[in-house]
Amino acid sequence: MKRLTIIAITLFFTSSLIAQNYENDNVKQKIVDFFDAFHKQDTIKLKAMAKGNINMQSISVNHEGKTRLDENDYSSFVKNIASIPNDKTFEEKILGFDIKIDGNMANAWTPYEFWFDGNFSHCGINSFQLIKEEKTWKIIYLVDTRRKKCLF
Repeated sequence: MKRLTIIAITLFFTSSLIAQNYENDNVKQKIVDFFDAFHKQDTIKLKAMAKGNINMQSISVNHEGKTRLDENDYSSFVKNIASIPNDKTFEEKILGFDIKIDGNMANAWTPYEFWFDGNFSHCGINSFQLIKEEKTWKIIYLVDTRRKKCLF
């Protein structure tokens, strides 16, 4: 009997870990797909990844050394991405993923470097908030930091 209890407990924890890893992979894939659409300037895919016209914020430090908070809505972000001329190149290199999930809410913390026309522009952290609706993860909020020198 003791042996069956141990087996049952082991199976329970193993299946829980597998489910958690599966959801982590799904959230990570959503972020990878977001940046794929971003780099391709695919506005249709970008719009489909967010739950409506979400709020986006960027935290930086201005030339006077004061913290600055810039806010933008998702529709403006998508328009800005679409308006980048074809002769310009841009790439946001994601350097890692730290994903936390509780039920139908997830947070993805992603350090990055941003390159424009082959030159380093800035770096920082993206913090994605996501909701899972009907088996699909959607972005509900995005905030990032921006700095000239990376701390990671």
